[in-house]
Amino acid sequence: MKIFISVDIEGITGVTSWSETTLGNHDYKQFADQMTKETVAACEGAIAMGAKEIFIKDAHDSARNIDITKLPKCAKLSRGWTNCPDSMVAGIDEDFDAAIFIGYHTASGTDGNPLAHTMNTNINYIKVNGDYASEFVLNSYLAADYGVPVVFLSGDKMLCEKVKEFNKGIETVAVKEGVGGATISINPELSCELIKEGVKNGLKHISACKLQIPEKFEVEINYKEHKNAKHASYYPGVTQIDAHTVKFTANSVKELATTRMFIM
Repeated sequence: MKIFISVDIEGITGVTSWSETTLGNHDYKQFADQMTKETVAACEGAIAMGAKEIFIKDAHDSARNIDITKLPKCAKLSRGWTNCPDSMVAGIDEDFDAAIFIGYHTASGTDGNPLAHTMNTNINYIKVNGDYASEFVLNSYLAADYGVPVVFLSGDKMLCEKVKEFNKGIETVAVKEGVGGATISINPELSCELIKEGVKNGLKHISACKLQIPEKFEVEINYKEHKNAKHASYYPGVTQIDAHTVKFTANSVKELATTRMFIM
């Protein structure tokens, strides 16, 4: 079995402030270490279920957060960015049996995490087919486009609840809850234990997690600064509908991902 793992940090146990997510900051290492531990826990769960190959995409900011020396020998780690539309799931292809998302968080426009955002902090929200789109949603569609189901996700409580609405088959573990500018987290060691078991459970029913891809995507993006909406409106197929908002229609996952890459 071949498993793909995408790892972010804003949904990692304890992470509450942007300073804790930035490489080089004095309070960063503790949470990068926990990011590594939760990644290792996911690997252990996958290996217990028969995984022979694991590909890990470090998918936060610099993409240089996970300690490669802590990973199992069957794992490969992608660091840095390939600058392709697949972004946080770059490296995934049709050869993978399942995908796992670790440390994910709620979307821009929602309040389930003090660090809620989608892809970057330049937008107020992105909606896909009328709903606020999280990185989980965008990356799930990308994985599904390769025929790879997402079977497990860890992150904040609100995202885990939204995931169940999006795809009931996915196993989730909420390691924390966001309340205003605060987080309430479970014990970090318990997080790792739950992630390991959750991955094992998720890999027991891969077929139940297969995602139906919509025939088209109606996308709306609202920017914090009006100049960015103006800039985006010059991309082919993108229309500005008010000072801060643009819209476009994508007829495939690749079109959605490519347009987003250039205008967000």
